Amino acid sequence: MIILPAIDLKDGQCVRLFQGDYATAEVVANDPVQTAKAFERQGARWLHMVDLDGAKSRRPCNHEVIFDVRKNTDMQIEIGGGIRDMDTVEFYLDGGIDRVILGSAALHDPDFVQRAIDKHGKKIAVGIDALGGKVAADGWLDKSEVDYLELAKKIDRMGASYIIFTDISKDGTLNGPNLAMLDKINNSVKTNIIASGGVSTIMDIISLHDLGLYGAIVGKSVYSKTMDLSSAIVLAQRITLKHPKNRTEVEDNLDRYFTKSELIPAIIQDVDTKQVLMMAYMNRESFEKSMKTGQTWFYSRSRNQLWHKGETSGNTQQIISVTADCDDDTLLIQVKPKGPACHTGKTSCFFKEIGLF
Repeated sequence: MIILPAIDLKDGQCVRLFQGDYATAEVVANDPVQTAKAFERQGARWLHMVDLDGAKSRRPCNHEVIFDVRKNTDMQIEIGGGIRDMDTVEFYLDGGIDRVILGSAALHDPDFVQRAIDKHGKKIAVGIDALGGKVAADGWLDKSEVDYLELAKKIDRMGASYIIFTDISKDGTLNGPNLAMLDKINNSVKTNIIASGGVSTIMDIISLHDLGLYGAIVGKSVYSKTMDLSSAIVLAQRITLKHPKNRTEVEDNLDRYFTKSELIPAIIQDVDTKQVLMMAYMNRESFEKSMKTGQTWFYSRSRNQLWHKGETSGNTQQIISVTADCDDDTLLIQVKPKGPACHTGKTSCFFKEIGLF
């Protein structure tokens, strides 16, 4: 599951609303850039941003702040609020935004939404915000009589890759997401579902994963510290790779490690002695197999195939932890080894001393 911390912008500041009511706007952080950087330091690789002023005005209002966040972080960013035409879609995508969220347009201008999906594919998400099962639009100020499942099925037929579903009655309440509605929408469409509204604890993350959802947006819970963002991200990635419910989320979780190369070096360390045992390479498939099985799998560059450490010798390695370096391009894997790591019979492959310094 992908965890997306949220920054909702009003008058250039980070705010949170209660059940979508603009009158309840509470400033939770003054500097959006520093807030985004803090999320990134905690391991976030996706950021959910909403231009609340734009949603009301039906045009971008906080775009300068949004692009400032884009320039100062390496996270992937999705943005919603006030996006009603293709020019605005292009404006954000050309400015480096990774995914654009179309909300009210799905209700008022489905032809535009279809054109955007046809042209930009996975760079388009569609937001469905519902109150009492009926879709709301225009910053949740306009309540329609359209059923949320009816709209979800329509969006699914358009070929959308992502639907962001919010039960407005849960938004900002810290009372947990509406699991019943999320389960219904997830089982009604093939589109990947991102949950929003009420996600407040680690148990909510587990519940959403068990429903097979693609992602979860967390906002007030992070600001009010009812949820530790770093722990939620680690948990979500771990349970996704070990117990995948959704192929897309597995691929997106692995994307960050293979942006520079199809192979990533993995340093293997004995968890008890802290001795470095070996270094080998992993590709996506071997990394995924390692996470699923709890034993090390690697990719052989000379044989162009996967290999399972200890498959023939019995000298397997039970994975205890996996840590990425600051650039997400090298792994440190702590293991409990069963037998020596090196084919020579040595405990470690690193035994040829070159010199002392």
